[in-house]
Amino acid sequence: MKVVLSVGGSLLNPGKPDFDFIEKLTSLLKRLKTKYRFAVVCGGGVPAREQASHIRKLGGSEFLADETAILCTRMNALLMMASLGDDAYPSLAESFREAVGAMNSGKIVLMGGTIPGITTDTDAALLAEGVGAARIVNLSNVDGVYTSDPRKNKDAKKMSRMGFIQLVELASKYDKRKAGTRFIFDLIACKLIARSGIETHFVYGKNLDELQRAIEGKTHSGTVVK
Repeated sequence: MKVVLSVGGSLLNPGKPDFDFIEKLTSLLKRLKTKYRFAVVCGGGVPAREQASHIRKLGGSEFLADETAILCTRMNALLMMASLGDDAYPSLAESFREAVGAMNSGKIVLMGGTIPGITTDTDAALLAEGVGAARIVNLSNVDGVYTSDPRKNKDAKKMSRMGFIQLVELASKYDKRKAGTRFIFDLIACKLIARSGIETHFVYGKNLDELQRAIEGKTHSGTVVK
């Protein structure tokens, strides 16, 4: 069974690499790799946002800002590769075609971003379509999908289960592509999983017991979209 993980950069690198988290996550993946074929898409975290900001301050384009952020995602993916050792596919997949081919190796495939203009959420959704994944598991510093940003609205309610249309509607409301209007999964990614009917789980990434349950398709305290 193929599973795509979308790992938030805020977990991997909240300003500096979180070695403890990376080692615990890769240990779990090593343990489960006999039952699952994994592809892991890594976000950029604080370094990606900082470097993109530096590009803008120097007058660079949004395209160039995206390119530098993509490099940061790939640096995080290389940290995961180092921790996985021989269990990792020996090179980063820089395109979906590379990743699809690498999945047949039995190794854990690692990716960062691919092209300017799309997020690693969208990369994960496209990759899941390409490899025919049974599910996507989204790991972030939020423990599920909420009716609004729980960090800003104390009345926000977590959804334990929801349909694809419901997720797309929420993303359409909150993903405005502007600073301060972030949503847990971007709108394009939501539409992609909806068109292909890919079961998607949202969990707090540092709760590895919950993560394992999500990988296995079992009940957990996060959000399931299907």
